Amino acid sequence: MPRCLTARCQTHLHLCQAAPAMAKYKLVLLRHGEGAWNKENRFCSWVDQKLSSDGIKEAQNCGKHLKALGFEFDLVFTSVLRRSIQTAWLILEEMGQEWVPIQSSWRLNERHYGALIGLNRAEMALNHGEEQVKIWRRSYDVTPPPITESHPYYEEIYNDRRYKCGDVSQDHLPKAESLKDVLDRLLPYWNEKIVPELKSGKMILISAHGNSSRALLKHVEGISDEDIINVTLPTGVPILLELDENLRPLGPHQFLGDQEAIQAAIKKVEDQGKVKSTEK
Repeated sequence: MPRCLTARCQTHLHLCQAAPAMAKYKLVLLRHGEGAWNKENRFCSWVDQKLSSDGIKEAQNCGKHLKALGFEFDLVFTSVLRRSIQTAWLILEEMGQEWVPIQSSWRLNERHYGALIGLNRAEMALNHGEEQVKIWRRSYDVTPPPITESHPYYEEIYNDRRYKCGDVSQDHLPKAESLKDVLDRLLPYWNEKIVPELKSGKMILISAHGNSSRALLKHVEGISDEDIINVTLPTGVPILLELDENLRPLGPHQFLGDQEAIQAAIKKVEDQGKVKSTEK
C-alpha cells in the first residue's frame, strides 16, 4: 500500500512519513459524510437523518481515495444510524468491496445531545455564547440538559425498533451524554467486538460519527481530557491509525487526502458553533 496519502500531500511530509516501526495493525476510522442536519447546522445526534447530496459525494470520494491507496477491508463497523451505514455502503461500492460484512451497534452512535437535539448551533451561540456551545460540543465531561418526553423528537428516538433489539433495554438508553459517557458505552464494544477482529489480522473500517470517533481516538491515542476539546473531525475524511502489537499508536492519526482541503473542512466544522458574522 502506498506510504504517501496522496500525490498532493508531498508538501505535507510531517503527515506522510512512515512510522518508525512496522505497524502490526491498521485501522481506518471516519466520520460519516455530511448529513441533512449537518448542512442545516443543527444538533442531529440520534435523529436518523440521511446523507445530504454533498454527503453522498463525500462518501463516494472517500471510497475512491481508499481504493486508489490500495485498501482492502475485511470487516466494517457502523452505528445503527443510517448516515453511518449509508456512508459505509457508498465507500464499499466505490471500492468494489460490497461483499465485505458490516456489523452495526448503537454503541457507535453519535453522542446523545439531549435537549439540544434539533437546535441550530449558530443560534445557540448567539443566545448562550460561543464558549458555552463549544463546551457542549467539544468538552470531555460536560453533559447537556437531558431530553424529556415533551421534546419534539423524543418519541421518534425512543420508539424506534432498532433500539428494541440492542444489548441494553430502552430504559437504560441515555437521555444525554458527555464525551466521557460516549467513551464509557463505546469501550465494551471496542474491547469485546472490534479488538479481537483487529488482532485476528483483519483490516477494519469504522464508519461512525464525530463524537464516537473522537472518543475512540482519545482512548487509542491517550489524548488528555483538556486536549480533546481541540480535536475536530470533518465529515467524510478517512483517518488512518497504525498500531503496534499492544494496540498502541506508532504515530499520530493521519487524515488521508488533500491536506489543504481537509484543514478547510475542519475549520468549517469549528465555525458551526460560532455566531454568523451577519448576526454579530
